[in-house]
Amino acid sequence: MKRFPWDILLALLIGLGLGLAYAWAIAPQRFTTSEPSTLRADFKDQFRSVIAASYAATGNLPRAEARLSLLKENSEEALSAQAQRTIASGQFEQADQLAALALALENGGNIPLQLTPTVEIFEPAASNVEPSITPFPSPADLEFNLTETPKVFETQPATTQTTSNTPTPRPTRTPAPTQGPPFLLSSADNTCDPNLPEGLLQILVYNSNRRQLSGVKVIVTWDSGEEQFFTGLKPELGNGYADFLMSPNTTYTAQLGIGSEIAINLLAQTCQASNGESYLGGYKLTFQQP
Repeated sequence: MKRFPWDILLALLIGLGLGLAYAWAIAPQRFTTSEPSTLRADFKDQFRSVIAASYAATGNLPRAEARLSLLKENSEEALSAQAQRTIASGQFEQADQLAALALALENGGNIPLQLTPTVEIFEPAASNVEPSITPFPSPADLEFNLTETPKVFETQPATTQTTSNTPTPRPTRTPAPTQGPPFLLSSADNTCDPNLPEGLLQILVYNSNRRQLSGVKVIVTWDSGEEQFFTGLKPELGNGYADFLMSPNTTYTAQLGIGSEIAINLLAQTCQASNGESYLGGYKLTFQQP
C-alpha cells in the first residue's frame, strides 16, 4: 500500500505561501505608466470634474481639450451625462461647470466666458445709530507751552459726522461662467392635449446647430414664488427637455439661467375635450441660440 506524499504537498504549500508573500508584501508590482483611460468610472468622473473646475476658473479651452483627450472617449457626451448625474445628486455648482465645458466643446470654443466677479450688497445692521462724539478735555487737563511769539489758531465749530447708509460691496465667489450669446425664445405655443398632465409647461433648449442641451438652468417665477430646475433630467424625452406644472389662475414667467429672452404672461388656458369636458391646458416654450 502506497503512502500519501505529504512531504510533496507540504513543499507545494510552502512554495505557494512564499510566492504570495514575495508578490504581495516584499516586492509588489507597481504601476507607474498607467493612463487616465484605464481608470475606474468613478475616478474618471473626478478627473472630468477637476478639468471642468479649472476651465471655469481660467477659460482655457485648448488645455481642457488636451486633458480630456487622455480619457479616449467622446468628451461632450461624457460631460453631459455626468452633469445629469451630478444634478440628480444635488451638486448644482459642479453640474454647471460640467455643462458649461460640454457646451464650450460643442460650440468649438466660440462662446465667450465672463469671468467678472460679482458683488453682494449688505445693508448696515443698524442704520439709526447715532455717532459718538469725543468731548474736548477740560481746561484743568490741558498743558500749555508758552513761547515768545504766541501763534493764533482759528477755531471752527465741531461738526458731527453722520453715519452713511451707503452699502459696502463685498466680493463673493465667482459663479459658473455665463454662456453667450443669449438664447432666443423661438416659439411659445399653447397646448391642449388631454394625454398630458394639466397645466404642463414644457421647455426645450437647443444650441445654434439644433442640438438639445442638457444641464441648462431654467427659472420659472410667479407672484408668490420661484422655482429653478435643469434640462436633461428626463432623457427619455430629450436632453434639452424640462417641464413644470402650472397652477390655474396664476401668471408665470420663464427664462434660462445662462441668459435668454423672457417668456411672460404664461397663463394656463382652459381646453375643451371631445366629450365636452373642460381641462387645463399648458404651454410649450422653445429656446435656441442664434
